[in-house]
Amino acid sequence: MKNKTFLELLSRFQSVLALGLMVLALSLTTDKFCTVDNGLNVLRQICANACLSIGMTIIILSGGIDLSVGSVLALSGAVAAGLLKNGFAVPGTDVFVEFTTSGAVIAGILVGTVLGWFNGFAITRFKLPPFVATLGMLSIARGLTMLWTGGFPITRLGDQFGFMGSGHLFAIPMPVWISAALIAVFMLIMKRTRFGRHVYAVGGNERAATLSGLNVNRIKLLVYTLGGALAGVAGLLVTARLDSATPNAGIGYELDSIAAVVIGGTSLSGGRGSVPGTVLGCLIIGILNNGLVLLAVSPFWQQVIKGFVILVAVAIDQASRKGK
Repeated sequence: MKNKTFLELLSRFQSVLALGLMVLALSLTTDKFCTVDNGLNVLRQICANACLSIGMTIIILSGGIDLSVGSVLALSGAVAAGLLKNGFAVPGTDVFVEFTTSGAVIAGILVGTVLGWFNGFAITRFKLPPFVATLGMLSIARGLTMLWTGGFPITRLGDQFGFMGSGHLFAIPMPVWISAALIAVFMLIMKRTRFGRHVYAVGGNERAATLSGLNVNRIKLLVYTLGGALAGVAGLLVTARLDSATPNAGIGYELDSIAAVVIGGTSLSGGRGSVPGTVLGCLIIGILNNGLVLLAVSPFWQQVIKGFVILVAVAIDQASRKGK
């Protein structure tokens, strides 16, 4: 009985406990960690992952998975950068469209939204497993990014576009404001709306949700569409911060996103988790990356350590489920 209670408490507060221990350890091992500049740097670095992870949280809560978010991020950023830098010539006509910053931003988000919708359509219409459907989209989006960019980065995108990724408002980086706004919106959606309750219901027991009269396919389609839109926002933040859209952008981002969701307490089986937990997971991943860099740990060992962290988080989740 005591072991069961301990596992439940550990599962509930694992993210807060891990974050506190990590901050304490890094504060004692390097004097560069506990500074305002480093804190803002960590927040700025996790913004793209936070956007991806919010979408990934909703998808996993519904019982799915999305392996394509890194490639969708790259294509969304590349399309926005290309339209902003070079405009768009309508095929077969003499019409040439010049894009403003706002137009390019909308186009980038729209690209992510359409690709996310396509993932949801493939899963709901053709009954493809989410793993297979999104793995296919990973390759499709990466190939389209290479075709769009010609394999070369698109650079010098202008100060107005760059402000979104590297500017400040009241001494706080703009990406932090953008990601914080999205976090607040999706916390409200998942906690206070019918859609949020339906997502939990579908992930908890899809058959029961269907028998209760829920349109499961429509919910899944919307979930993946939102995930794609958020990947598009993440692509814009990365591109604006670097002032460059590179064909290889976003490689491995899906792993960090899934790691943040799992570390934040969301069950890979669906139906259990939260957006605030995922935010804590993003902070843990960001602080872990930052701390390992400050401690001059080899990048290869960084991958090994992050892998162990993910395994521990999943093991705790599985132990908690067995206890229940």
